[in-house]
Amino acid sequence: MNARLAGQLPGELDEPQAEVYRAITGGARATGPQAFALTDETGRLRGPFNAMLLSPPVGMAVQAVGAAVRYESVLTDRVREMAVLAVAAHWNSTFEREAHEAVGRACGLTDSELSTLRAGGLPDLVDPAERAALCATAALVGVGALNDQEYDDTVAEWGERGLFELTTLVGYYALLALQLRVFAGEGPKDPCDTPQTESGTP
Repeated sequence: MNARLAGQLPGELDEPQAEVYRAITGGARATGPQAFALTDETGRLRGPFNAMLLSPPVGMAVQAVGAAVRYESVLTDRVREMAVLAVAAHWNSTFEREAHEAVGRACGLTDSELSTLRAGGLPDLVDPAERAALCATAALVGVGALNDQEYDDTVAEWGERGLFELTTLVGYYALLALQLRVFAGEGPKDPCDTPQTESGTP
């Protein structure tokens, strides 16, 4: 990635920016084992967090949504990480994929499950609650809506709160993926990477 937005050192931040910085690097994100680093070796924020300093009021609100969907949701850790990785695959987000594959491994996702998600597929899940959540996630990233059956299946397993939190999670990580494209130099899949036949036709 060729970042378009230069990172700021902690000492370069004004107080509103520093408040956002402390909220991102402290709190729940700083508790327990860290599967991926939030800052580089100089203290600059990594990934999508760097751009949140551009607008402290909006950045603070966005990071708070992220903390809520990660640490205060009724969704299990496995479901949360599988859903994040489904979003990452859809947006081809390198940072999201690498960061949340690390988190996913810590949550018990298998290499096979991670590989399937990386390829844009859905793992063969035995647990009906996990299956309902991931089918809903696939619909949300694919068409941006749920049909009546998908809605009913997800609510039956997770309740309306769980479905609300799932849709929020999908929207939040899509937002981060979009901002990574704009500010961190991530991009959509290169059309030249599409497999070609000998005649040159996809």
